[in-house]
Amino acid sequence: MKVDSMIEKQDLLDCLDRIAPFIHRTPVMTSRTLNEMTGTDIVFKCENFQRMGAFKMRGAMNAVLCLSEEQRQRGVVTHSSGNFAQALALSAKTVGIKAWIVMPSDAPLVKKDAVRGYGGDIIECDPDVRSRETTAERVQKEHGATFLHPFNDYQVITGQGTAGLELLQDQPDLDVIMAPVGGGGLISGCALAAHYFGNGCRTIGGEPSVVDDAARSLASGRLETNTTAVTIADGLRTQLGDKTLPIMLSHVERIICVEEDEIVAAMRLIWERMKIVVEPSGAVPLAALMRERGAFIGKRVGMILSGGNVDLSRLPF
Repeated sequence: MKVDSMIEKQDLLDCLDRIAPFIHRTPVMTSRTLNEMTGTDIVFKCENFQRMGAFKMRGAMNAVLCLSEEQRQRGVVTHSSGNFAQALALSAKTVGIKAWIVMPSDAPLVKKDAVRGYGGDIIECDPDVRSRETTAERVQKEHGATFLHPFNDYQVITGQGTAGLELLQDQPDLDVIMAPVGGGGLISGCALAAHYFGNGCRTIGGEPSVVDDAARSLASGRLETNTTAVTIADGLRTQLGDKTLPIMLSHVERIICVEEDEIVAAMRLIWERMKIVVEPSGAVPLAALMRERGAFIGKRVGMILSGGNVDLSRLPF
């Protein structure tokens, strides 16, 4: 089966209609200073202004709205230490269903507090992938809850793709869409939006060099893994899934890897020049553009600022 047939053009349009009453249509902003610095015409899709502070709300909301009535009665479960935990808790609260969120014991307290604030029931586990998965499986069996994966799920991917769809509705003449890459849910959804709704619009990702599994996966054509997850871009510490990679192989042109100091510098530029709060993961695409700015001179680039959930007590500048 063709990858495209998993998520059709109409699926993205239907998804946007479905979730529109429950999400923000986030603004598109520009910065003359950043344009002059890069020689590029950049438009920023500000998902840092999304409900719960990140694009993850789109995919979580779509996945919850697509549940059957029987599934809603039994609730949902996921494992996440970050933005999807908050997004699913808030989405479940919005439609009045139960959400169990498996979080590692070392997850930041500020994120646990946010999940509880949105009504999520936190189950703590050891801070390793296997423990997260087995704990979520146990909750599934105990409560009959539906498991929703943070990114490796077609309903979630479709929801994340609406960020790219909205951007192209507002800015139809883009040459490139750039997005950060972690599990691949955002960039694969946006790549499909560019494919279906763009006018020759290409999709390029940004990824921290220390967790470059996506860049290596695109090169090899198979899922690669990382030996470390130590990057300031905490939202990008995960690896691609078997649903996101095939879409990326078909529709993502390339991934530019950036160093930690480049991420911090790009984050600081956005804070200082645009006066908006963006988390390190959200600054990665700008870092990627600036690293290879010669390739983008004179282009119109749409950039997804993926989120703004920052621990203000631990700013890197």
